[in-house]
Formats: sequence, structure tokens, C-alpha cells
Amino acid sequence: MYMSGSPIHRPPAPGALSERALHLFRLLVERYIAEGQPVGSRTLAREANLTLSPATIRNVMADLEDMGLIHAPHTSAGRVPTVLGYRLFVDSVMTMRVPSAEVVERIHGDLQHEADVQKLLHKTSDMLSEITKLASVVMIPRVEQRALRQVEFLPLSDNRVLAILIVNEQEVQNRIIHTARAYSASELEQAANYLNQAFAGRDLMQVREGLLREMARNRAELDRHMQAAIEMAEKALVAEKSGDEYVVSGQTNLMAINDLSNIEKLRQIFEAFNQKRDILHLLDQAVNAHGVQIFIGEESGYEVLNDYSVVTAPYGSEDKVIGVLGVIGPTRMPYERVVPLVDLTAKVLGAALKTLT
Repeated sequence: MYMSGSPIHRPPAPGALSERALHLFRLLVERYIAEGQPVGSRTLAREANLTLSPATIRNVMADLEDMGLIHAPHTSAGRVPTVLGYRLFVDSVMTMRVPSAEVVERIHGDLQHEADVQKLLHKTSDMLSEITKLASVVMIPRVEQRALRQVEFLPLSDNRVLAILIVNEQEVQNRIIHTARAYSASELEQAANYLNQAFAGRDLMQVREGLLREMARNRAELDRHMQAAIEMAEKALVAEKSGDEYVVSGQTNLMAINDLSNIEKLRQIFEAFNQKRDILHLLDQAVNAHGVQIFIGEESGYEVLNDYSVVTAPYGSEDKVIGVLGVIGPTRMPYERVVPLVDLTAKVLGAALKTLT
């Protein structure tokens, strides 16, 4: 039911640890998640309910450190989990905490009585942020795939071009676009031929993104033929791109978390929320996966998220995923509480959207 993200390194199997080591490891992770302070052997000795000396516990911690599951930050005598340690914890050690009846009632109540899709998505994001005390994101539902079959460009007066798009099987769209300069009929024919040969049958958004990547190259390296194709496609397909790919709430919750209170780190993550590119790509990965996904630290593949964990779940019907929602917080977030909340919210949102369509 609950799936991993994309671990960079696989943690050891739980069976590789003795029962005593696994017990102490669990205590250390839970204590660190709760308090945010490195955990020392004396603290574990008090809480473990085991007749172990601090020296024995230090030996176990040394073994855990050798496995890459914990480490000592700076000169602290205590230890904290590594990304590998958190991965072992969420995959094999933690016990999910079932949401309280009050929280379940609130999620159902808030999301089942909203008739407007956009308001429903914003309400979902706000509610999830409030319940988890973290930042939340809700992807705008993806429209049905629209495949480009054929495109044609005809010159008009005053630097205008008529773009004729044949989408899917028979849908024809006509758009008048304004260009930077006047194009001849021959140039427009060459541009259309290139697009039809290179991109026919592909999703319109993929076509646009592929050409924008070409445009990011040094323009001096592009011949006039390619420049024409890029400008035509960029302007003809711009209407296919939604201005808002996801709704985000609760960014300021991250400011209250000691681990994340570094001003530069906050600036970078707030910038990522605004630019949307990296976070949207991560959500796209989750759309194509099954069940809850947990990306811990550098597992996300994006440097700006190295100090964060992202928990996502797809929403939609049983046979069709139309979007993803999730939360972003510190790597020491209370996964056992957050994961079930994200999962439940996604299921309730999917059911609520189904009644509106």
C-alpha cells in the first residue's frame, strides 16, 4: 500500500539487524523525530527498558553508524538518522498511526460539500497543510491527453499567422498568432513539415516542452528554419499549458521548524514553490507510480529538496489517476502520522471529484 520513492542506496534488510539493534534504532529515530535533537546512548539506555549498559548501547550505535543508518552531526555526542536510516524506518520499522475519528470526519466534511473544482482543490491543500502543520501541494487535474496529428501555418497580414491544428482523431483548432516578424508561405510550410515529421502523434504538451528545450540552446546555433518552427509551436501551443500546475499551502509552516529555519534554505524552497518546475517534475513521477510515495532528502533528485521529505499520493478513480497531492516537510517529519493522512485525503478528494464530473 505504501511505496518508497526512489532510494539512491538500499538500506540493509531489517533481518540484518539484531532484535536489540532494531529496537534501539527505532527508539533513536522516534526520539529524534519528536524532539529534533541528537540522541545519545544515555538517553537510549533510559528509554530502552533493556538491562544494557551505556557502553553496550554505544557499541550498537557504532554498528548502526557503520551501516550508514545514523551519524553524528558536527561534534555532538548524540546521533541522528541518515537518509538511509529514514528509508529503513519508513519501509520496514514504523507503525502507521490511524487518523483519529475527528480528523477523518473533518477530511470528509470539508471535501464532500464543495461544488466548485478549483475551490475544492484549494480547500484540500489548505486543510492538508493545517492538519499536518507542513506545506502541502495539490496538482491541478491533468486534462485528457491531446495528441498532435497535423499542423499547418498560413501567413496573414501584420505579422499574423493562422495556425491550424488537428488534434487526436478529428478535432480541428484554428488559432491566430502574432509573430516577431513576417514569415513567408515557404518558411511556414517548412516549419509545419518539420513539426509534423518530428512530433506527429505526440502529446501537445510534450511537443511544446521539447521545442522549448531547443529554444534554450544558443539561438545563434539555430538556423532560420528551426527558429521559425520553434516560434510557431511556442505560440500556437501556449494555450495548452495551464498557468497553474498545482496549488500550494502552508509554506510558512516550514519557517517554524528548527531544521529548516536557515534563511538561505527557506529562500531556495520558496523560490522552488514559485518557479514550480522541480516540484512539478517530482509530482509527475508520482502520477506514474502506484500508491503513496515517500521521497527522502536527495532521493527526490533535486538539490533544493535535499533537506526535505515529500510524501505524495495519487487521486482520481480506481482506473484513472488525474493528479497527485502531498506534503513537504523536514526529513524528520512524523511519517507514521503524515502518510495515512495524505493517503486518506487523496482517496476522499478523488471521490469528491467523481461526484462533480
